Parts: sequence; C-alpha cells; structure tokens
Amino acid sequence: MASVKNLKKDINYTLGDIIDICGVYTQLNADADRAKADEIVDEVIVVFDELIAKVNAKNVDNKKAHFTAISKELEEKANGLITKINAL
Repeated sequence: MASVKNLKKDINYTLGDIIDICGVYTQLNADADRAKADEIVDEVIVVFDELIAKVNAKNVDNKKAHFTAISKELEEKANGLITKINAL
C-alpha cells in the first residue's frame, strides 16, 4: 500500500505548492486583486478534499486503475489551476 501513501503525498505537495504560488503572487503584486488569488486557493482546497475522499474510498474493485485515474485527475486539475494563476 505504499502507492496510496505516495499518492496522498503527491496530492498534498502538488496542491500545497499551488497555494504557495498564490501566496507569492499576492506578495509580489501588492496592487493586484487578492480576491482572485483567494478564489484559486479556495478551489485548491475543494480539489484537495475531493481527491483525498477518492483515495480513501473503500468500495473499489480495481485499486490500481482507481489510483491511476486519481493520479491523472490530479495532474489535469493542477494544470488547470496553474493556468488560472498564469492568467492573473
């Protein structure tokens, strides 16, 4: 079950880094609209909760396929969030 542990770490580190990027953005751009960065942080938290709930799901038939799908979903959502940050 080391893959579950590593997947949880990947989720935590990836989404945590996105939150850090939003914090750095707001510090470097004092005149920028902080509400937009805060909205992205709120969205990151929702994504984190969704992905962790999927990882902790017990009624899964094919665990390997399930975890692979979660990993792909993490990548897609993280890329989408980074795109939103770049648009700020």
